[in-house]
Amino acid sequence: MVTASKPPAKPNKFEKYKAEKDGLSVKDEIEHFARIGWEAVDKTDLEQRLKWLGIFYRPVTPGKFMFRLRTPNGIVSSQGMRMLAEIVQRYGDDGSADITTRQNLQLRGVRLEDMPEIFRKLEAVGITSMQSGMDNVRNITGSPIAGIDGDELIDTRELVQKVQDAITNKGQGNYAFTNLPRKFNIALEGGRDNSVHAEINDIAFVPAYREGKLGFNVLVGGFFSAKRCASAIPLNAWIPPNEDVVTLSCAILSVFRDNGSRANRQKSRLMWLIDEWGIDKFRAEVETVFGKELLSAAPKDEIDWDKRDCLGVHSQKQTGYSYVGIHVPVGRFDAEGMFELARLAEVYGQGELRLTVEQNVVIPYVANENVETFLAEPILQKYSISPTPLVRSLVSCTGSQFCKFALVETKQRALEIARNLDEKLEFGDRVRIHWTGCPNSCGQPQVADIGLMGTKVRKEGKTVEGVDLYMGGTVGKDAKLGTCVRKGIPCDELPQVLEELAIEKFGATPKS
Repeated sequence: MVTASKPPAKPNKFEKYKAEKDGLSVKDEIEHFARIGWEAVDKTDLEQRLKWLGIFYRPVTPGKFMFRLRTPNGIVSSQGMRMLAEIVQRYGDDGSADITTRQNLQLRGVRLEDMPEIFRKLEAVGITSMQSGMDNVRNITGSPIAGIDGDELIDTRELVQKVQDAITNKGQGNYAFTNLPRKFNIALEGGRDNSVHAEINDIAFVPAYREGKLGFNVLVGGFFSAKRCASAIPLNAWIPPNEDVVTLSCAILSVFRDNGSRANRQKSRLMWLIDEWGIDKFRAEVETVFGKELLSAAPKDEIDWDKRDCLGVHSQKQTGYSYVGIHVPVGRFDAEGMFELARLAEVYGQGELRLTVEQNVVIPYVANENVETFLAEPILQKYSISPTPLVRSLVSCTGSQFCKFALVETKQRALEIARNLDEKLEFGDRVRIHWTGCPNSCGQPQVADIGLMGTKVRKEGKTVEGVDLYMGGTVGKDAKLGTCVRKGIPCDELPQVLEELAIEKFGATPKS
């Protein structure tokens, strides 16, 4: 087991239980846990260490677990989607699945006694959940149209998979990277529109030409937390699009693992270490572990497009084929929808689906002569390719229905308000609204035109659900984080507030 080289004098409680027993070690105890039942499992194993395997105990639904998968670059086979639908279906009304803002899937309602068999099924379809929670590298993101985008610069799919394989030992678990000071996000962008939100990742690789050669500029330190939000900054490094991406990712992780703070978890993300050392010292330490000199960054990157959401029908670079972007309202699937989209991918495509950070789905390789028939499929009445404007760009975290941290219900409230405003108002441009239930910012309100963060407010002497309002977030080229402009809006007043904002700030007009 790898431990930090300079343990804190007063480690926080999470460091204490990690020192007692590495989270990954419960992998060998799953059969035992399934036999004895969740109520008999050691409390720390149950509530913390199981997260290393992607299994999340949820106090709001005791005995019904959330299960987080790894889907590098957002890619899922139709066979895999069908298997996941079967798992969700088993749990009836308790079962559902959410697409997250990191291009992966989270299953709901899963029972611990079923986990050994679920892991066997996952392995059969090439899906892993290893190291998908707690102080690990989360799902590695890439463009959802990698390899099929006619304007793409670098196809990131193979590199994303290689980075995941290195960090997780090809999905079997890798003790070298299971004891980071805090969670960690990595993204690889190969297109021109910043589809991965590079600025909010601990490591982001963005395409750039250096002396006529195409590779990646490297950004480091972006993150959201309840304590602080920070945009990634340049490492002043450029690398070619090859194995150096894997080696450099592991070098940065190693420096973070061995030197990051383990005292205050609110000050343990990578950017805090960069702040402490300065970027020059951090870069020098990374270069030492990397094992060779890092080239200086290219003068500019190639992110020069507005961000695309990929919804609708679009021509691929492969002649005769199109990809179809399908909207999944606030990213929430039921088993029927998962089965149907898996079927569409097999019947019309090549058995592959892509997930997006906007919580939607792309089906590639639809032959152009079959697009009209594809669009007539009944499931596309539920999952539209051209939803109404506000619904189209709506993103939401899990909310209080399933998450103990959320202070408000998000998904259904977000959808209801957006639908009602779409009925009342005419919009010219897209308005992106992001909901998050708490300051942990899983719904990423800071990257939205309008961001809403759950809170509790006082109204007429009572505590009620409310939100803090963020504005000014931009995506694509020149991306920047928004800021809080108003606090404590009661949720029952929010529809009127959003209607006024849409008219005053975003040019919406009332429908006649």
